[in-house]
Amino acid sequence: MIDATEARKGVTIELDGQLYVILDYQHIKVGRGSAQVKLRLRDIRAGHNIERTFQAGDRFKRVRLEQKEAQYLYQDGDLHYFMDSETFEQTPLAAEQLGDALKYIKEGMTLMISRYGDEAIGIDLPITVELRIAETGPGYKGDTSQAGTKPAVLETGVTIQVPFFVNTGDTVRVDTRDGSYIERA
Repeated sequence: MIDATEARKGVTIELDGQLYVILDYQHIKVGRGSAQVKLRLRDIRAGHNIERTFQAGDRFKRVRLEQKEAQYLYQDGDLHYFMDSETFEQTPLAAEQLGDALKYIKEGMTLMISRYGDEAIGIDLPITVELRIAETGPGYKGDTSQAGTKPAVLETGVTIQVPFFVNTGDTVRVDTRDGSYIERA
């Protein structure tokens, strides 16, 4: 069990028979009365977000997830298929289960699948991924007084801001937590 005051971002809990991952956490202390904890949660199975407020003394069942290494194979409609690196078993996951991770995965990429019992419920991305720039405009020297950025479309289709010296075809390292450019790879 975990107290509401011990809840942190990224922790998975069971609430009303559903699995939720904590997206945001606020501890609110008012002048009179007990402290409250406001949580923004994402339903792991359904993919929607909710906000709930709890008293500081409330307790939740903490969920232990098993991590297994897998390789992303392909997309077929709304399903994305991953292959377990040890058993070679294929596991389909819906786009709702993957969420924002779809912006950073490409075929052949190795990552971790989260399992609760026998059910695959999502993936854990590495903190950084290397992706190729599919399209970006030219960088013109002298456009700004400071170091500037320009938009670039990655091979997965997501648009990020990159420095002027990055060109189409370059491989860049991207932070998957906030989608920011780190460096050329």
